[in-house]
Amino acid sequence: MNVYLPEGSLISKDENRKFTESVKALEECCACGRIVEAVCIVCDVSHNLIVDFGFMRGLIPRKEGAVGIEDGTTRDIALISRVNKPVCFKVTGFDNSAKMAILSRRQAQTECIERYINALTPGDIIPSKITHLEQFGCFVDVGCGLPSLIPIDSISVSRISHPSDRFKVGQEIIAAVKSIEQNTSIASPKLTLTHKELLGTWEQNVAKFTAGETVSGIVRSVEEYGVFVELLPNLAGLAELRENIAVNQAVSVYIKAIIPEKMKIKLIIVDAFDLERGSRLGHCYDYHITEGRLKTWTYSTPDSPKLIQSDFCR
Repeated sequence: MNVYLPEGSLISKDENRKFTESVKALEECCACGRIVEAVCIVCDVSHNLIVDFGFMRGLIPRKEGAVGIEDGTTRDIALISRVNKPVCFKVTGFDNSAKMAILSRRQAQTECIERYINALTPGDIIPSKITHLEQFGCFVDVGCGLPSLIPIDSISVSRISHPSDRFKVGQEIIAAVKSIEQNTSIASPKLTLTHKELLGTWEQNVAKFTAGETVSGIVRSVEEYGVFVELLPNLAGLAELRENIAVNQAVSVYIKAIIPEKMKIKLIIVDAFDLERGSRLGHCYDYHITEGRLKTWTYSTPDSPKLIQSDFCR
């Protein structure tokens, strides 16, 4: 069982509340080295993090705020951005004169690296939480606030112009480890994740549709030869050109034909409307794989001349 979950996973748990509801409970955490969570309420001028337990406050000194802060490999924005959010930590002691618990987020992250991150291999499926979005991909928390990247081309088979077409900050997802880069200049291995392999093959996705149906979709690309319409995150079809159609518009489309040997779906656009009516496609996933380890994954059909495959054994 993975106990090193993205930050925020423990905050509402009864066990976490039990271990943060009294000085005696915090002393027990200190004695056994338990990782717990509380909400950061302040990042002070020295970039120390302050949490409020109700009965007393806790202090995470700046150098204990994250792995890499002390040697400069992690920037202080990693601390500033935790205000109003849950932070994980170990209780390391008490300042009785200040009625303050002394905490370390760095120690929690170090244990996560040693006992969890270092044991991962390519293909492992892990829980993650979206922390922020960039044009080139999305950053996720893979455990105890440790970051990883899902490149934009690994989010889904259906192409998107920006990760916000698919994700929102704070969203909990699952992902697979794509690669692991050992880097002696930083304390933690650099993980790169992928998401598309968990969303099903072409055949698995197209099985939800039948020629002759009219269904909803989102326009992802408008080309001279047609309009690419996303039906599901891992499935798109090509519609005939129509005037006044724009990228990211929601559309209803008539399925003219499904051609498995070419992995093609021919569509006709029936109507177009604002994105809100079709935006469920952007944030709703039907995961076909949720746990375990991938070795290889083949998206394309057996007769398709185009091979789309991921190999996690290299």
